[in-house]
Amino acid sequence: MQIEKSYAGSLTTLKLSGEIDLHASPMLRAELQKCVQAKVPALVLDFTSVDYIDSSGLATLIEYVRESGTFKGKFALFGLQKKVRTIFDLVRLNELFVISATADEAAAALAAK
Repeated sequence: MQIEKSYAGSLTTLKLSGEIDLHASPMLRAELQKCVQAKVPALVLDFTSVDYIDSSGLATLIEYVRESGTFKGKFALFGLQKKVRTIFDLVRLNELFVISATADEAAAALAAK
């Protein structure tokens, strides 16, 4: 897995690529912990290049949502491929996370929160 970070005003975007599995989750967790420590006000994860996510990856995202709630951090995902989106839907994380089709839709959803 690879992570590229970019900024646009108060919005931070992490572009993820590859597979988010037991081996990659610690890298994602470390990056998300940096966001918690910096109290990033709005974080968007770009999933357009993510081929797979397992339960350790999902747990890492849930952990971030819980920890960012302490400073009212906003969080959204976008660009999920069909097979990845199915995983989120099956475990009903589509009810916990803001999931959008595009970066603009994700940013707009966070702005409306």
